[in-house]
Amino acid sequence: MSVTTVTAEPGHTEGLGDESSIWFKLSALQRGNEHNPMQTLMQLADRYGGVIPVNMGNQRVVFVTEPDHFKRVLVTKVDDYVKYFDGLKPIFGKSMITHDGALWQKIRMPQQPAFHPDMFAEYIPYFLTAIRAKMDLWAGLAKSGESFEMVEQTWTLAADMICKALFDRDMPFNPHVVFKCVKTYTDVMNHKAVRLKMVHGDGGEFELTEDDTAKAMAIWAGVPPDVMAADPNEGRERTLLTMIEAAVADPAIPEFDRQQAIDEIKQYLWAGTETTALTLAWALYEASKNPEIADRIRREGEQVYGDRDPTAADYGALAYTRAVIQETMRIYPPIWGLIRVATKDDEIGGKPIKVGDRVVLFAYGTHHSAKYWEDPEAFKPERFMGEAAKKRKPYTYIPLGGGKRSCIGGAMSQVENTLAISILLRRFRPEYVGVEPPGINATVTLTPKGGLQFKVHELG
Repeated sequence: MSVTTVTAEPGHTEGLGDESSIWFKLSALQRGNEHNPMQTLMQLADRYGGVIPVNMGNQRVVFVTEPDHFKRVLVTKVDDYVKYFDGLKPIFGKSMITHDGALWQKIRMPQQPAFHPDMFAEYIPYFLTAIRAKMDLWAGLAKSGESFEMVEQTWTLAADMICKALFDRDMPFNPHVVFKCVKTYTDVMNHKAVRLKMVHGDGGEFELTEDDTAKAMAIWAGVPPDVMAADPNEGRERTLLTMIEAAVADPAIPEFDRQQAIDEIKQYLWAGTETTALTLAWALYEASKNPEIADRIRREGEQVYGDRDPTAADYGALAYTRAVIQETMRIYPPIWGLIRVATKDDEIGGKPIKVGDRVVLFAYGTHHSAKYWEDPEAFKPERFMGEAAKKRKPYTYIPLGGGKRSCIGGAMSQVENTLAISILLRRFRPEYVGVEPPGINATVTLTPKGGLQFKVHELG
């Protein structure tokens, strides 16, 4: 047996897989329902109501499942519930995803203009360039007939779109390597809880240790500086990267130093990329399982933009395709549970909340609740069209959070995914060839257990 070892750097494996972390404690859900741990929480919600206090070791975790509770935490009492950071800093450093309050707002403000809807028209040509590159790769996979893991494919596509549109760069890194490195860290079962894990590699068995997690994170840490140092494609004056660089140079924002810039890039290349990639992968799974949905997406693309490149105006006309992406995020919310920490005593649903309680907003449970959605387990994009969408109760749908701390790139992600699935399906028929139904892992995000295995066929 060969053993892979490297020198671990302190701090690389801290937090996410630590036995004291809520992320690790929530991994116990896998033992309740190995196929879909979300069902365990949904059963608790049905049995005990919308507020479920659970003692997990020395922590009190409170699961909330009602839209009114979400509004209280995210809007009404937003300053009394701060974001839970543990385990995220090794990935995101001191980016705004790990900050709250006035500092979070100060860091976010210089970047906000990059995500104004008026900017999307500028980004779309770069999204299309990345999509075309992915189609060239898929054409080769269609000819060879080999299968592949879809989340890795959509992650690399999303990373390419981000680099081209927001940073004016081609990817100065191998996205497949980076994808696997960060996945090594975000799977909580890969460190601290499991000191040695036996896996099979090309060279036989080897031990996956905390050292390997540290090595993965060291590779990840080198990605943002490579992006900043890469040559720009066009030298565009108005990109997210130029806005970040301007903030670094602004003496009025001393907190925004070069390390801050590096960490903000980390945020977009992982958090933004993963949520986009997961949604697109799950949407392609549903399109494979429901050919009539794929056909309707194709027909809509033909009617809206025909043989030319789609534009921002066309995105607005792709109503059904947008609804497919929205319904995907209902069934498979990329952020299945938002975690907040109570800074003041409160009461939710008649039950006391104590200072220090970890409050989990169980978005998945509400998205799948028959109280708010007719036939909730069925995939019905029409829920997000016309009158049906107007009648939806507020805060029953929070795939990317809500209130002032909602995801900065959420709207852009929907543009990316709507265009990607429309264009990809007009040339290809993706065929899901994995286990049915695919299992779910409840890590920081809602990921398919073992991935989503596909083959792809080119249409005539």
